[in-house]
Order: sequence, then structure tokens, then C-alpha cells
Amino acid sequence: MTAHGETSQRQGRLLRMIYLAIAAALFTIALKGAAWLITGSVGLLADAAESLVNLAAAFVALIVVRWAGQPADEDHAYGHDKADYLSAGAEGTMIIVAAIVIGVSAVERLINPVALESVGIGLAITGVATVINLVVARMLMRVGRAETSLTLQADGRHLMTDVITSVGVILGVALVAITGIERLDPIIALIVAVNIVATGFILVRGALSGLLDRALEPEEIDQIEHVLDRYRAQGISFHALRTRRAAHRAFISLHVLVPGDWSVQRGHDVAEAIEHDMRELFDTATVFTHLEPIEDPVSFADTELDREDATTHL
Repeated sequence: MTAHGETSQRQGRLLRMIYLAIAAALFTIALKGAAWLITGSVGLLADAAESLVNLAAAFVALIVVRWAGQPADEDHAYGHDKADYLSAGAEGTMIIVAAIVIGVSAVERLINPVALESVGIGLAITGVATVINLVVARMLMRVGRAETSLTLQADGRHLMTDVITSVGVILGVALVAITGIERLDPIIALIVAVNIVATGFILVRGALSGLLDRALEPEEIDQIEHVLDRYRAQGISFHALRTRRAAHRAFISLHVLVPGDWSVQRGHDVAEAIEHDMRELFDTATVFTHLEPIEDPVSFADTELDREDATTHL
């Protein structure tokens, strides 16, 4: 199968999961909204508000996945993969805004507490919505890890946070019904808001890290070094290894130092073999190698990002 065909299949898998997330968000919004209307609980309102964020985030993810799946073009020679980080950043921002809205509502209810109604029915409805979110969250995270999709992983983590939040709200509202302490309801909502803010900051931080060209993970670097060690045993040296990740695509660049009396063809064959072995490590990787004679001092003048001003006489 061609690389374009594999990319299209991957995008299809991601889109199917996003459509599932949209459907789940719509259904859980209806359930949680009904639970809030029945009970009047601001804790359940907070839970319903987070599902609204889920829906908005899923639509953002839909746009971003379609955008990121476009092939490289003249204006984006390295592809559109980094669009994946925009989705995670946007979702994190929306989560934080939702938490602020929840916090304001909770403070107002803390000042003016209201008795809850029909708690049993409301909690049962919320419980059904929670189970739905749990199933969808696990699916999103599993596929997101398999496809190295930050967008799906962010959606999955957010949904799992929603599940934990919902469980806390259910227990808290049940406690209000048992004890009759009405101010427990807004206190629970405030705790939910803090938890949501923490999740939002984690997502935003991850998105910013990717946009700043963070290197591959240490275990991935170790895999690369293991490949290079096989060639070092053959007398070949390397330097200026640089890596970064753009969503699911890994970028690797390095300089290959070989004896100066090698033919161009021999050096080229080694570089091709190294690039092939690097690509075998990752689902999608772009590898750049630069061939240099190991005896020439100038070969060591460009190990840093900004090279020294060194030249040779031709």
C-alpha cells in the first residue's frame, strides 16, 4: 500500500472515532441536562457543562483531523501534521473557560443554597451518561495511542476526566440528599471546576510543547541510538542528531561521517540504509542525513544549530 493510501486509512479511522465522540457528546448532554433540570443541582449543571465542552472539542477535532490529513503542498512542504496540536490547545482552553463558568455558578449557589429535587432519578440518568462516556473515552485513548493522534488522546483524557467528575458529582449529590446539607452541592461543583482547570492546563501545555518542536521521547532516542550503534561498529560516526515530533510524524536529522576516500555511491548506499532503519522504528518518520568526510575538520564545524563560519578550499 502507498504512503498516501495508509494516510487516508488512518484519517478514516480517526474520523470514525470523532463521529462517535460527537454522537456520545450529544446524547450525554441531553441526559445530563435532563438530570440538572429534574434536580436543580449545580453540581449536575457543572457536569452537563463539561459535556458541552466535549461536543465543542469534538467539532474542533473534526476540523483539525481533516486539515492535518491533507498531504504536503507548496506552502506546507513538511505537511499539516502540527494542526493536531491546535485541537488539543483549543480543547484545553475551552475546558478552562467552562471551569470558570461552573465556578461562578457554584459561588452564587454557595451564597444562596437551593434544595434539590428528584435526586434518585437525576442520579440514575447521570449514571447512564457516565457509563457511555467511560466506554467512548477508553476507545478514543486506545485508538489515539495506536495512531499517535494527540487530538484523540486529548479527547479521550478529557472524557475520562468527565467520567471521574461525574462519579464525584453523583456521590456528592447523593450525600446532599442523605445529609440535607445543601451547600455541599456548590462545594462539589467548585471541586469539579478545579479538576477541570487542571486538565485544561495539561492539554494546553502538551499542545505548546509540540508547537515548540520538542524532541522525541527518551525511549525513542534510545531506539535511534541502538540503530546507530550497529553502524558505529562498522567504523561509521555520527553527530548533530536532532529530532522533533509533529503529531504522529517523527522528524530525524543527523550527519553521517564516513572515510573521505569512499565513493559517492558507497556513502549514499550507507546513508540510504540508515534512513531505512530509522523509518522502521516509527509508523511515520521523515529522516534527513548529511554525508561528511570524517577526516575533514570542517565536518565538525556544523554540529550546533548555528554552525561556525568554516570553509574549505575547492
